[in-house]
Amino acid sequence: MSVFKKVDIHTHILPPELPPFKKKYGYGGFILLEHHKPCHARMVHDGGKFFREIGHNTWDALERIKECDDTGVQIQVLSTVPVMFSYWAKPEDALDLSRFLNDHIAKVVSENQKRFIGLGTVPLQSTEHAIKELERCVQDLGLVGVQIGSHVNGMNFDDPKLFPFFQAAEKLNAAIFVHPWDMLGEKRMEKYWLSWLVGMPTELAIAISSMIFGGVFERLPKLRIAFAHGGGSFGVHLGRIEHGLNVRPDLCAVHNDGNPKEYLGRFYVDSLVHDPEKLKFLINLYGEDRIALGSDY
Repeated sequence: MSVFKKVDIHTHILPPELPPFKKKYGYGGFILLEHHKPCHARMVHDGGKFFREIGHNTWDALERIKECDDTGVQIQVLSTVPVMFSYWAKPEDALDLSRFLNDHIAKVVSENQKRFIGLGTVPLQSTEHAIKELERCVQDLGLVGVQIGSHVNGMNFDDPKLFPFFQAAEKLNAAIFVHPWDMLGEKRMEKYWLSWLVGMPTELAIAISSMIFGGVFERLPKLRIAFAHGGGSFGVHLGRIEHGLNVRPDLCAVHNDGNPKEYLGRFYVDSLVHDPEKLKFLINLYGEDRIALGSDY
């Protein structure tokens, strides 16, 4: 019998019910769940705009375990649906929302410790609040780290305001899973769902490049971080990124002059690239020990 376990690091979960956040906080923009028929719900913005249809495997732990058994997955790493990040909200309200979601994930994990591992969410629009909730997730709730979005209201990961958060994560040995959200140029890409098809991979390329050129990896060598969707388009553009550093160091090497290729062993990516040849490319680029199973369950 194999000693290896199939661990899916990219799975999303929600509580079975979401409170009326608009009523609670006094303003809108949050997600509601409408259970319109058995085993199905609609994710709807509180202004009435439809976001996504979901099944009960999104909130039903026993159904998740059954489906994991069917696909040979021994462990799922649970994280919230990225639309719940709510970085645009008031920091105190986003902290309250994060605590609600994190308490739920921690409860699901505690009741199924052999099958689930948990990642929390934090209000990154306030570094102080984010660090506070990160510490609670790891030290009090027993979660292994957090999932964060690919930027924070336009702030890339090289922004000095975010560095204390990454520093705190390294100190806690907390894992960070980066998921694209609120895609760049979304208004230009409304047609054909391009913000999801093209914008998402670009978001991750920006996130990784910002951490390299911003010197975040250099300053935090023990930071444990993984990027969803195979690291997006970063790997495909790596040669161009390296070339840019070589020919225009005045523009690229503002904070760090390290060759981008030297940082390939400093982070992980998941396997969710939807193409066997692309996966082979990533294995050759990153090495098989830097790629984790990810399904976007």
